[in-house]
Amino acid sequence: MGATRPSRHSAGGQAPIRVQGPTALRIALGTQLRRLREAKGISAEAAGYAIRASHAKISRMELGRVGFKERDVADLLTLYGITDEQERKAFLSLARRANVPSWWHEYSNILPNWFEMYLGLEQASSVIRSYQPQFMPDLLQTRQIAYEVIQLGHPEESSGDIERRLALRMARQQILIEPGAPNLWVVIDEAALWRLGEGPAMRAQLQHLITMSALPNVRIQVLPIGFGAHVAVGGPFTILRFSEPDLPDIVYLEQLTSALYLDKAQDVEHYLKVMDRLCVEAKSPAETIRFLADTLRNL
Repeated sequence: MGATRPSRHSAGGQAPIRVQGPTALRIALGTQLRRLREAKGISAEAAGYAIRASHAKISRMELGRVGFKERDVADLLTLYGITDEQERKAFLSLARRANVPSWWHEYSNILPNWFEMYLGLEQASSVIRSYQPQFMPDLLQTRQIAYEVIQLGHPEESSGDIERRLALRMARQQILIEPGAPNLWVVIDEAALWRLGEGPAMRAQLQHLITMSALPNVRIQVLPIGFGAHVAVGGPFTILRFSEPDLPDIVYLEQLTSALYLDKAQDVEHYLKVMDRLCVEAKSPAETIRFLADTLRNL
């Protein structure tokens, strides 16, 4: 469900913008509150004092990393001089919507907090660009390959929890075929294909890649093994872009037990350049389809 947030300019009379998902809403609301605070020249420490909290909490709120208490939002609006009743109602309504549990809330007991945030960003994105040197991208895995990858990453978990993780991954993939689906543009290292083995699972995965590449919003490129060293030797990464002007591009770097979210302009620009270079070095989307089809015939 979408939700309306306040205009980018306070009380400016502009039409409201629609954003989706509580994660995106929290980031949009946090950005609005930061702009209001900075416009008044109020420090994060002073803002924290006004809501009986630390400047660190203000920082987390403004980054959209935590939920919002309506009382805190109301106190901050008062501090920032927002007195128009309609404008205050819009902010408070957004705060309520930003606290609504996401559809994956039922899986929260098997999801770390750092990955829940990614799910919210993924669902709100308009463009997803990713480089994957190890495995198939999550959104393009067949059920069998997803099961094997999840089992490999969580060898100590029960079969029930593995199945729940699998169900979550399959549900995430629906984003690619829903109305308003984001554009997915991935570069997959050829080595990742051969980690699938040479049996029916690999054949099914290759056919699935060919099928998915026919979607107008999906672009797949394979980086040949023989290419040698390249600009992304540091590992996998994902760049998320949003249609909402208050949501900056975010680079997602997943680690074994945590993740980094980079949104500073210089960091994002660096990864965008790396991604662009990878797309030049990889087989084109058309060449990739032919390569996958040839590989499938030769298995």
